[in-house]
Amino acid sequence: MEEKLAELQHDIWSGWMHYLFSKGTQNEDGTWTMPAWAVERWRRQAATPYSNLSEPEKNSDREIADKVLRMMKWE
Repeated sequence: MEEKLAELQHDIWSGWMHYLFSKGTQNEDGTWTMPAWAVERWRRQAATPYSNLSEPEKNSDREIADKVLRMMKWE
């Protein structure tokens, strides 16, 4: 179960990284620039307790929780 959960966690992280990089700009020197709207949004979300998130934001976290629950039921 540990390996399956670790693989799921990696998949979740990898998906987030693909999403994050798709929102910014790859610079010619190899650096990447995050747009201001993303900085503001993700800083706000990171500083907000789950209970204070909007319903759409909570739903995003619930989708991840559902993936974990499905994984645990397979064992």
